Amino acid sequence: MSDKTCQPANSASASGLPWAVIICGCVIASLTFGPRSAMGFFQLPMLADTEWDRSTFGLAMAIQNLMWGAGQPVFGAIADRFGSGRVLALSGVIYCLGLVTMANAQSEMMLYVGGGVLVGLGVAAGSFGIVLSAFARNVPAGRRSFVFGLGTAAGSAGMFLFAPLSQGLIDALGWTDALVWLGMLMLALPVLAIALRGNADSGLIPDISVKQSVADALNQAFGHRSYLLLTAGFFVCGFQVAFITAHFPAYIGDIGIEARYAVIAIAMIGLFNIIGSLASGFIGQRYSKPMFLSLIYIGRSITITTFLLLPQTPASVVIFSIVMGLLWLSTVAPTNALVAIMFGTRHLGMLAGIVFFSHQIGSFLGVWLGGYLYVIFGSYDPVWWLGVALGLFAAIVHWPIREESAQQVVMRAAE
Repeated sequence: MSDKTCQPANSASASGLPWAVIICGCVIASLTFGPRSAMGFFQLPMLADTEWDRSTFGLAMAIQNLMWGAGQPVFGAIADRFGSGRVLALSGVIYCLGLVTMANAQSEMMLYVGGGVLVGLGVAAGSFGIVLSAFARNVPAGRRSFVFGLGTAAGSAGMFLFAPLSQGLIDALGWTDALVWLGMLMLALPVLAIALRGNADSGLIPDISVKQSVADALNQAFGHRSYLLLTAGFFVCGFQVAFITAHFPAYIGDIGIEARYAVIAIAMIGLFNIIGSLASGFIGQRYSKPMFLSLIYIGRSITITTFLLLPQTPASVVIFSIVMGLLWLSTVAPTNALVAIMFGTRHLGMLAGIVFFSHQIGSFLGVWLGGYLYVIFGSYDPVWWLGVALGLFAAIVHWPIREESAQQVVMRAAE
């Protein structure tokens, strides 16, 4: 029986929000974002056992990010057509298989397939785009930015929880068994996905826009200037956060700071990411989303520059992590809300997925260049400074974005 014909089993509460959908979606976001945000903790113990170099691990994580990005518009389109629940259930199976394959990698190719391709596709099928699209179909437009902030904050909570959990598992069991246990945890996703069943035609909030084919939706999107600018700007977000996620634990060791501060740093990013994501949903619901995004990217560039120029100590690592945490995924809620404003919810999974693909191309380059340039120069500094320059570029790109629907653009052009 197709998910298309099923109404979600959870109706909106007295507050007007479908809390069963929101809670299960938030747990899914936490679980899918958690392990991949902790990949940096596996780098040094894995390389010590296998004698691979950092460029090998960096390429695997770059492939993971690229597959995450390439898979999301595809899985988003499938979810729009056949139901979010089915895609999220598939995510758990693929994610588990990828982590187990990574744990048992006997060659670089197995690492690329397991930790790269399979984990990347698993994250893609259970990513923010799939979860937030399900939220959008069941939440009134005026509440979407707030609920998107909740979903993003849940992913941040996963980052906060899985940093000490992953390091604790590595210390207690070794990196291989730690990956296996994380893989088994992903099998909870098919159960949680039941609450998010339903597709673009079966949400609690109907989409009153004219029905479009996928081709028509793509043509409209690629002819929308603000959408193209949003897509270009989100590339920078991916570059910055993926580089830090994959390489910051190793960087902390390189500058002579105790390894325990790597765990503290990633946990602080995750913890304050929760605050930043919730605040982002609140701010985006009340103020200009494009201007807010520009300010986020300016803030990131200032934060990185300050961290690099001042003396680097355990205290500065913690402060940097707190500030970056506030800015970390605060881009996600306003970015997805802008796509929903521009095109409605019918093809939101696919169109938001394309924007996210740009994010993941940036992630691929951030992670890969981090490892590649480290091997060449013996330092991460070139990638840090490239991230600063790109942050300023993103601030400029977001400034002219208009917060209006595609229909409004056509009407304005006809005047």
